[in-house]
Amino acid sequence: MVSRVTLLPVPDIETDILVVGSGASGLAAALTVALHGGRPLVIERSHLFGGTSATSGGTIWIPNNHLIGPAGGSDSEAEALEYLQTLVGNDATDARIRAFVTEAPRMFRFLDERAGLRCESLPRYCDYHPELPGGKPGWRSCQALPVKADLLGGDFAALQPPHLCTTAFGRINWTAREALPLITQGKGAKSTFLRIALKYWLDVGQRWKTPRDRRLTGGGALIARLMVALRQQGVPVHLSTSLMEFIVEDGRVTGAIVAADGLPQRIRTARGVIVASGGFERNAEMRGRWLPQPTTTAWSAGVPSNTGEPIAAAMRIGVAMHNLDSAWWAPGFKLADEDRARPMFVERALPGSIMVDQGGQRFCNEAASYHVTGGIMARRAASGTAPTWFLFDARYRGKYAIGPLFPGPPRLDARLRPSMRALLRRADSIADLARATGLPAAALEATVARFNSMAQQGRDEDFHRGESLYDRYYGDAAVAPNPSLAPLTRPPFYALPIWPCEIGTNGGILADEFGRALRADGTPLAGLYAAGNCAASPMGRSYPAAGATLGSGMTFGYIAARHALGITA
Repeated sequence: MVSRVTLLPVPDIETDILVVGSGASGLAAALTVALHGGRPLVIERSHLFGGTSATSGGTIWIPNNHLIGPAGGSDSEAEALEYLQTLVGNDATDARIRAFVTEAPRMFRFLDERAGLRCESLPRYCDYHPELPGGKPGWRSCQALPVKADLLGGDFAALQPPHLCTTAFGRINWTAREALPLITQGKGAKSTFLRIALKYWLDVGQRWKTPRDRRLTGGGALIARLMVALRQQGVPVHLSTSLMEFIVEDGRVTGAIVAADGLPQRIRTARGVIVASGGFERNAEMRGRWLPQPTTTAWSAGVPSNTGEPIAAAMRIGVAMHNLDSAWWAPGFKLADEDRARPMFVERALPGSIMVDQGGQRFCNEAASYHVTGGIMARRAASGTAPTWFLFDARYRGKYAIGPLFPGPPRLDARLRPSMRALLRRADSIADLARATGLPAAALEATVARFNSMAQQGRDEDFHRGESLYDRYYGDAAVAPNPSLAPLTRPPFYALPIWPCEIGTNGGILADEFGRALRADGTPLAGLYAAGNCAASPMGRSYPAAGATLGSGMTFGYIAARHALGITA
């Protein structure tokens, strides 16, 4: 294919495999190539590496992995397959699902043993639908062990910082184990807070240099460990380098034309290109064309560099697309002084809160997974139901955090950040809150009264909130009889407008069980592979558990790398 890009006299680069994207999927692919003796090259559009992976909680969902048994759990390939097949349905091929289930634990052990990816299994972090056949009450979700930023040396400055909602107080890194008691104010919350806060503030040398925490956890720890291993293998990572076009010769992708610091350059490959970039969530035109409407880039929690150029370039060479209307949904809100949305992963499950639509009615189980709840909101938004209102009372306000709204008495409301104060509505009665939000007062009062009656009994007869093990994971164990239910009775009452946000799109390049990009006729386009959010997810439109995004992306990065190298055993 003749490129429409005018090339400047910049020397071509030759490599075995070009990897597009420096998130967990791309780094896993590059490491697999390098550890099998190949020569990979990684390019990253942003001036920072790590992508949305680095900004995330960093949980990796790996069914039947080698850490489950030692952590006290059990799993099998058959159970994982049954769970996924039940959940995913026809939104992904059975071959893709089977490839993930078979290869995920192999990838995980490979990176553990060969690349030093040290992780722990999370015994209490249940699947998002544990009641389904093959679902598990824990263990499958894993997290990279914390690591000091010093291990990265000068590269630390180029590591994508964590999303504010994945840190304590916007700056202190925490693990999933530490986050749970702090968020839910459960047993050990005070001691956990003191321990991580003191560790942060007593690191005087780091505090003089930067507010960033030296102790990397979650996505930062995951990316740091992968990057250190990549550096040990001598793999080059080119930042500020974006893919512009694929080079196609004799029906095969043989490289790409990239913009390196604004200058077009050819990268030629002996074995192919693995696209492992983010989705198109920060591209307004692509969102307008494919996602449920209305939509805006302001509703995205993804990094600003996820603008979908590799997906668009793949379309131009005839690659088939799938599930472009799909995303990893999450209810959330956007503050005017921040560059991305804040997903509400946990707040909805805590007792003393509800969600209502523009008619003042509840419409779902608020404590269901963020993907399920956000997806319902996205589908309803077209009928004029946005925004949804998140309601809570003074008791909730005093005990739990909502983004930058830290727990505290209502008298502190006047000292809130202006951007948060501009969103929040407050009133001394439900009727006054209805007027402040524009909701019908009679309907809202009836909704709150019915919810309060059910909450006092500990049973949500309308939407079954708090019945699933997942609902209760983020509940408050001190609240009985249902840790996810408490009435809204203590004034003042609050309302926060929330929207169908997402943490990334998950539809895109249609790939097969080997990660090969497919044409419209179902045949593979030789030399082009896809993994991560640029590809149609092997999970379809579903979200099986915490870490399903990273787990599937890393697995197909590993699968694609091995296939491109011709490794079959």
